[in-house]
Amino acid sequence: MRTAFCALAAFALAGTASASAFELASADLKPDAAIPNKHVFNGFGCKGDNLSPALAWKGAPAGTRSYAVTVYDPDAPTGSGWWHWVVFNLPASATGLPAGAGSPATAALPAPAVQSRTDFGAPGYGGPCPPPGDKQHRYVFTVYALKVDSLPLGPDASGAMVGFNLNANTLAKASLTATYGR
Repeated sequence: MRTAFCALAAFALAGTASASAFELASADLKPDAAIPNKHVFNGFGCKGDNLSPALAWKGAPAGTRSYAVTVYDPDAPTGSGWWHWVVFNLPASATGLPAGAGSPATAALPAPAVQSRTDFGAPGYGGPCPPPGDKQHRYVFTVYALKVDSLPLGPDASGAMVGFNLNANTLAKASLTATYGR
């Protein structure tokens, strides 16, 4: 029994080591640092440029068939957080997204990527804009390496519905957390 447990533990550690090789970085954001104004929402009293940051990833596991990217604020005073960006069906050949890719007005996302509805009510990137006087909020940028070519969802899918499908199909994920407050 102990030998079987040790073998299982070694397998689990090996899986963790390979998953930790999957990394997300940004030339525009620094981990645990304040998000620059150019990436802040323009509305609800915030006066940012609402430009999605450049993101780059590497080290995806073998078998990755597509990617998804989300931005989530777990500190939003909603009881369920706030989805700021939801992108899925990014091709397996993708290694990142350029700054501004989250604008629905541009064609910066590689086909057949889909941006779905955020908690702002529409598809596309919506930058940070926490309530005035609230504590600093954390914004978790996550890239998911998926075992499927695409998720069977469209641009009207909610963040929660996409999250459910991501959790069912994720091989690995990598995150970068930045902060913003006003």
